[in-house]
Amino acid sequence: MSAHEAAPRPESAREPGRDPGRETILLVDDEADIRELLSMLLEDLGFSVLTASDGEKGLALFRTVQAPIVLTDIKMPGLDGIGLLAAIKNHLPETEVVMISGHADMELAIQSLKLGASDFITKPIDITLLEHSLGKARERIALKRQVREHTHNLERLVAEKSARLVELERRLAARQIVEGLSSAMRFVASAPGGESSLGELPCFVSIHNREGRVITANALYRARLGEPEGRESAAAYGDAYPGGVGCPVDLTLRTGLPQQSRETLFGIDGQRFHALVSTTPINGGPHGGTGDGTGGGIGGEGTGTAMVLEVAVDMTEVERLHAELVQSHRRYRDLFDAVPCAITVQDRSLNIVEANATFLREFCAAPGPGGGPPAGPSAGLGRPCFEVYKHSHEPCPECPIMATFEDGERHQAETVVTDARGQARNLLIWTAPLVDENGGVEKVMEVSTDITQIRQLQDHLSSLGMMLGSMSHGVKGLVMGLDGGMYRVESGLNKGDVAKIKSGWEVVRHRVERIRKMVLDILYYAKSRELDVSEHQARAFAEDLAMVVEAKAAANNIRFTRDFGAAGGSFQADATALFSALVNFLENGVDACLSETTGRTRELTFRCAVEHGGTPASATGGRIVFEITDTGVGMSREEREKMFTLFFSSKGSKGTGIGLFISSQVISQHHGGIEVESSVGEGTRVTVWLPLSQPVGQPPGQPVGQSAVVQAGHG
Repeated sequence: MSAHEAAPRPESAREPGRDPGRETILLVDDEADIRELLSMLLEDLGFSVLTASDGEKGLALFRTVQAPIVLTDIKMPGLDGIGLLAAIKNHLPETEVVMISGHADMELAIQSLKLGASDFITKPIDITLLEHSLGKARERIALKRQVREHTHNLERLVAEKSARLVELERRLAARQIVEGLSSAMRFVASAPGGESSLGELPCFVSIHNREGRVITANALYRARLGEPEGRESAAAYGDAYPGGVGCPVDLTLRTGLPQQSRETLFGIDGQRFHALVSTTPINGGPHGGTGDGTGGGIGGEGTGTAMVLEVAVDMTEVERLHAELVQSHRRYRDLFDAVPCAITVQDRSLNIVEANATFLREFCAAPGPGGGPPAGPSAGLGRPCFEVYKHSHEPCPECPIMATFEDGERHQAETVVTDARGQARNLLIWTAPLVDENGGVEKVMEVSTDITQIRQLQDHLSSLGMMLGSMSHGVKGLVMGLDGGMYRVESGLNKGDVAKIKSGWEVVRHRVERIRKMVLDILYYAKSRELDVSEHQARAFAEDLAMVVEAKAAANNIRFTRDFGAAGGSFQADATALFSALVNFLENGVDACLSETTGRTRELTFRCAVEHGGTPASATGGRIVFEITDTGVGMSREEREKMFTLFFSSKGSKGTGIGLFISSQVISQHHGGIEVESSVGEGTRVTVWLPLSQPVGQPPGQPVGQSAVVQAGHG
């Protein structure tokens, strides 16, 4: 079977991604159908597939993921397959690149093979040939890995043998040094006033005989531990070694080997301190021992050890410095975690390898029960930053982290991300390089400051001017419509044509209503207003809402369904503000259905229900729920996360971008919430709820985009 004969699969399966358990392959083709079909075939062959629609995007994605196998078309706009092949081989020569062409052009094939292509396949693609070609590519990759492993093992074996040889040379040198030191120590021990030779050493130095007693010691030993002559070797350790058995000197005398241990020493002032004690045997010779290996002392029998050199270093200062180091590390870690900025350290794959507590809390923690505080951090470390911040599978365009890796300079950027609760955040980002010992950029530190509130303040300061500018075209159209309607009315009056008068008046009325809504939106956003709360019947309120949108739905062949069976009872709200807010959602549902072009049945369902108990508003006696469901075009995750942002509109020039923003403020003022479920091509469900009774004396809830609203979805 050829590639063009493959059966289509569901939309949900057409987004190939990376699977750590599979070999990754990068597919580059400017034809969407071929990309889709080949993706299915390659996944069936056991590959994890990444796709790009042209050469530039393919090269950018390759530099990020470094896929071991690339399957690319030759004829593409912009950077063609030949250019992409050359760039990939220049960046990573070991990559296996298979070329695809719609023509059996021998010159292209030769040129591709000269540039290092693994194979050349013509369209339509034969699956058996494709599988054979990719199998050969896999074999070459496996062979290269084996060669690298064998080379690494050989290098490791050579390194181990070299290290062993160096160690043997060091031991031989150390033995020669010890033998020379032994002769020197025997001379020091036997010479009159020999202890003065040890006096300048900044540690406790003493020489012990085979009977386990001190022969001589340096001045520091005498000053801190007492007069040494004749005292037992274990005396400095207090009662730790009764009879001297097991002390460092005793062990050296018994084994003839050097010893090292951490001990507690007692000074002549009764103070104890920790010390690192090292003992070294001084071999027998003309002045000590039998010379036949039998020994003669209490501890040195049979070892040939005539004396023992003991060196003890006071660890008090070292322990103090270590404690200060630990405290400094803890202090800097606490400072790192206490900074109210999200700080991360990322590697060249943009994986987060280190992060402070603020980042983990704000972006890697799932909300607690009922949407409350985070219950605990999730697996944020080790994941790419674009996946954590934006739930995306590709790096951000003009990524400041990648720019810092490329030029080693600091960079700054501003972006909108999504936190762990699904809320949009405006971040100001700074990046700084972290270099290795050779001065190369090893990792990059990213410091992100939440400037959401600053941007909201700026929006409030500049929104009126921006709003008027963005609406100028719409206002001009409304004025022209008014002129046309007035002309019809005047013409009808002059001619006595009642039908023309009615037609003109309908145009005037419709334009006046749109102007009224626009002015009310501007006034609502321009000034803060208190809610005018009163009691309303739920069913009657819902019926009034339905009447507003039902005519528009019918005029556009949209099936409109009311579901008010559970709308019994009353609730408290500012009717004017809430009515306008909900009309925005209903009209958006109609517009979404009008944009649907796949031929599905256009439906808009409006449900209203009063719920008691078991809800987020149960503490205030229940809640009223308004649910608007449409079968329109749906929204992506990015559109859902930005839909309540000021001036964001998915309708292009048909929308102003303020309606849903104002609606979100109204719902928040009513201490309510909004939940959005939507997928591209599958419609949208918007659920708006607010408590039946408005709390008295409590400030309004936060606007959408903060903790008051939950956004859900499938896209």
